[in-house]
Amino acid sequence: MGNGLKSKRILLTGGSGFLGSFVLQELLAGGIQRENIVIPRSRDLDLRKWEDCLTAVKDTDVVIHLAAKVGGIGFNLKFPGELFYDNAIMGIQLMEASRQSGVEKFVTVGTVCAYPKFTPVPFKEENLWDGYPEETNAPYGVAKKALLVQAESYRKQYGFNVIYLLPVNLYGPRDHFDPEDAHVIPALILKFFDAKQRGLKKVTAWGTGNPSREFLYVEDAARGIVMAAERYEKSDPVNLGSGEEISIRDLVSMIKEIIGYEGEVEWDTTRPDGQPRRKLDVSKAREEFGFQSETPFKEGLRKTIEWYRENMLG
Repeated sequence: MGNGLKSKRILLTGGSGFLGSFVLQELLAGGIQRENIVIPRSRDLDLRKWEDCLTAVKDTDVVIHLAAKVGGIGFNLKFPGELFYDNAIMGIQLMEASRQSGVEKFVTVGTVCAYPKFTPVPFKEENLWDGYPEETNAPYGVAKKALLVQAESYRKQYGFNVIYLLPVNLYGPRDHFDPEDAHVIPALILKFFDAKQRGLKKVTAWGTGNPSREFLYVEDAARGIVMAAERYEKSDPVNLGSGEEISIRDLVSMIKEIIGYEGEVEWDTTRPDGQPRRKLDVSKAREEFGFQSETPFKEGLRKTIEWYRENMLG
């Protein structure tokens, strides 16, 4: 890590969450003092409230905004209104409060869900506005996309230094393992361990298994965010990903194999598949601030399953 952030006071929203905990680790590993990093807890500060945003950014040099309301397909279908409102209002107010308070740099972490449903693969940053996002992801994706418009407008009008990153689906230790609203990898890990423990003969997976996804190991993502916070100074959005694609069917058999589940997998094709393919063009992050992912997918998956086995299984 360069010295770009060393003397700065940093506000890290969502710092106790899955990705945030690794961004904190990365900042500390780079020599930033813990007392210079402020992590607001939602019980103390509600970023949907304007006054709380002003309080949060007081005496701050750099904001890394990770706080978000997120979930898997089931959660997205159930709470579209909250997903839109909470994510939009938190980001919009926090960025405006930061501008008013003289913050030097604001790092917005968007989402791959902002891309149009039928984006040509690999997704390039300039395709972001070529269509509407996949329906189940749209409320979250569009709310986050609004922050890109805000970022570009603020840079134009106020010279406010906002950067915008688009991470692909993340996975890794400390992920959110809740059957109600887990993302695809933790949801599958839960299913296979449950089936193995209960001696079930089969596991049901959602959809057809045909869609593909790209995943980025959480420690790689954290490193990419910190590198961008230090080195990237432009308003153009930047993808953060591994650039590797895997079908859901292959993902399911890989998780099944690592966990050692012996039963069958059946596909419930009445369930939605979500976006057909997801794979990012990751060249801009490499060119602009030297980021590329380092963790091979199977190794990351093994570490994630190991962590779940050690920390979550009773």
